[in-house]
Parts: sequence; structure tokens; C-alpha cells
Amino acid sequence: MNTAVITGTGSGMGRATAELYLDRGWNVVAVDISENPGLQSEKLHWVTADVRNRDSLEAALAPAITAAGGQIDAVANIAGVFPPTTLETFTEADFRFIFDVNVLGVLNVTAACVPYMKAGSAVVNFASVDGFTVSRGQLLYGASKSAVIMITKSLALELAHKGIRVNGIAPGWVATPGNAATGRMEEAAKSIPIGRVAQPSEIAEWVWLLSDSTKAGFVDGETIVISGADVMR
Repeated sequence: MNTAVITGTGSGMGRATAELYLDRGWNVVAVDISENPGLQSEKLHWVTADVRNRDSLEAALAPAITAAGGQIDAVANIAGVFPPTTLETFTEADFRFIFDVNVLGVLNVTAACVPYMKAGSAVVNFASVDGFTVSRGQLLYGASKSAVIMITKSLALELAHKGIRVNGIAPGWVATPGNAATGRMEEAAKSIPIGRVAQPSEIAEWVWLLSDSTKAGFVDGETIVISGADVMR
């Protein structure tokens, strides 16, 4: 049975991705800083851990991965934070928090999982359209997601000899609790050419596709923009 390690599974796109993999018969090692919000499956192995701390993360992941069969076939680095910042308002604490979760977290999780991965497995990192284009008030978030895009390219080269593919997803507006809390989602939908925001389940399908070596086996080092034609590159 295949196993996926998925971070940020407490809500939104992380939870939707975990649900999709469980529905399709995979074991899921679900990682979040919060306790399990109610996901239930005999194939679910919940890990409460902070992706910013590599030592504690590795210690928490090891028994869960062993319980799931000892091998990882897919990793989805979805955990992320996006507090607004500008040159006027940012603090060093903001910088550390955003980059430690969004960038260091991707590196920590990937480094912890690679020893359990074999040829044909895949990593999918979550960037954002803000990694490609400027979003007002997201100074540090946009910079962190640009870093994720470059890390995705670098890791694709570094892990290619192991047969591990590394790709990224850059979503635009998605109907998540975090985006809903901004109060801007309805207005944002009006500016999206296809006339709506994405659903978390749609983004989860792209994680599934990119982790499938039979369908995406020659796609490596890319970050796919999913924005309803709002951002194109």
C-alpha cells in the first residue's frame, strides 16, 4: 500500500489533499501543528509536529512512517502561513515566522522523508502565485514563496539521480478558511477571468497528478500555476 506524507492537514488544501489520498486507498501520515480536527480512517497516521524544528519533526515522523509500512511514495509540503507585511510594518519576528514555516519547513520535511523514498516517488511543494507576481501587503509571504519555487528547482536536480521528482503548485485564490478570514475572497472572485475561486479539492487533484509517475513521470522541477487565468506566466 502506498503512503503519502502531507503537511498542513488541519484545514484547507492540506486537509482536502489528505482526504483525497485516503479516499483512494493510500496510507496518509498527516502532519500539522494542531491536533487532528476530525479526520478518521484506519489508514490515517496523525503527527502533531512543528515543521520548523527538524529534530523533533524527524522523531515524530519516524514511528508514524514505520506504522504506515516504512516507505514514502509521495510528500506534499502544504503547511504555510501568510500574515500580511509591508516595509513599514514587518518585524524580525515576522520574517523568522514566515520563512521558517514556508521555506525551512519545506526543507525539513523533505530531508526527513527522503531516506524513506525510492525511485518513482515524488515531492510536491506548495508555492503561490505571489511567488511569481507582486501582491500588495504580502512583502515577506511573496518572498518566501519565491524561495519555495527556487528550492523546488534545486531539489529536482539534487534528487533526480534517486528517481525522486520534485514539483510545485502555485495556487491563486482558493476557498480555504484562511482566505475566507481576509474578507476579500468574494471581491477577488470578480477579478478572476473564469469568475470564481478554486476549491481545495481541485488543488488536491493536482497534488495527486504530480505525484503519479505514470502520468507526470517526465515533469520535474516545475511549479504549476493554478489561478483561473488570474496570473499567467
